Amino acid sequence: MSAQRPDDPQQWPRYGQPLPPQPPRSPHRGRTAVLALAAAAAVGVGAVGLGTMGFGLGAQHAQPAAGKAGWPAPLVQPVGNSKTAATQPNAAAMDTAVQGVIPGLVNVNSELGMQGAETAGTGIVLTSDGEILTNNHVVTGATDISVTDLGNGQTYPATVVGYDRSQDVAVLKLSGASGLQTAPIGNSDSATVGEQIAGVGNAGGTGQPSVAAGRVTALGQTITASDESSGSSEQLQGLIQIAANIQPGDSGGPLIDSSGQVIGMDTAASTNYRFRMQRGGAQSGGGQGFAIPINQALSIAHDIDSGNRSATVHIGATPFLGVSVSTSDGVGAVVQQVVSGGPAAQLGLAAGDVITAADGNRIDSATALTNSMDSYKPGDRVTFKWTDPQSGAQQGQVALGTGPVG
Repeated sequence: MSAQRPDDPQQWPRYGQPLPPQPPRSPHRGRTAVLALAAAAAVGVGAVGLGTMGFGLGAQHAQPAAGKAGWPAPLVQPVGNSKTAATQPNAAAMDTAVQGVIPGLVNVNSELGMQGAETAGTGIVLTSDGEILTNNHVVTGATDISVTDLGNGQTYPATVVGYDRSQDVAVLKLSGASGLQTAPIGNSDSATVGEQIAGVGNAGGTGQPSVAAGRVTALGQTITASDESSGSSEQLQGLIQIAANIQPGDSGGPLIDSSGQVIGMDTAASTNYRFRMQRGGAQSGGGQGFAIPINQALSIAHDIDSGNRSATVHIGATPFLGVSVSTSDGVGAVVQQVVSGGPAAQLGLAAGDVITAADGNRIDSATALTNSMDSYKPGDRVTFKWTDPQSGAQQGQVALGTGPVG
């Protein structure tokens, strides 16, 4: 079965009444999110000229952007039983529910300065002064973020308060926002298999709200998303599985029940990605999606908002090493590119070197290096060990810079 992350620029069927059209965006906007999700591990440590996010979630794309046929597609693997099925929900009732949630949503547009690209996603308004819940992969690699509120039509600059890459959750703060309508938050513990739902978002990055109606097909699901080019992977657990056509651009948008309450945050879809059931269940066709239960997402958002940094929760600016890396059979993180003048260049790292440790902690993969960077902040001095193909074992210390988000 194929799977896709919601962030592509294709046109998909709309459900309910769309808002007035927004000014047209770059024709590559949605598809660049594919790039953004194809190399997360690299960006976590300062990738250049590659993707922005490595694990397959709500905004991954299996199809390369126009003119970029060489971009690899992440592999998403769901774990656990996957029940498909059901009929479509009552259109009139769901339309009413959808119209009630739209004013509490935002479109999130990220500029990826190091890639010369843009991505589009969705966000959920948590507070009237502009605290926004979205997927981490929607803003990964961003050097500039602008957010358009669907309730008042205004666009605001945004900063990232913090993120948890392992859970694909990020919290944004809008500058100068007040009086925003918040989304109606429900209780994901009340979700049941078979109930009618709808995923609301910004499919295709057009700026107009879109809706994918369907039903809950399974609870407590786990998916592993891998970037075959960098070797980076992450696993999301406890997800709500749905039979609904979640599309690129819907990432970070709400999954609502028939009463219009937000019970989840859309994060992964199966339109173009290949899913492989690892235990139990049978392969199912396209149109399957996954959402992070809203209770789970809000718990992480609370930690971020409270400044509770942890092994997975990063607060504030992203540290920057200035390399793109791939995995080398458990040996370490293989340097592919080095940013001129960056911390890695100052260390003397070059393409082909293999990073094996950071402050004494073993680095055995691209993912390990990315995760290790989350425990630091810009300005921290870190001692790295690496192997130079010509000179052998090397060691050096350098101050990390400030890089793109996540």
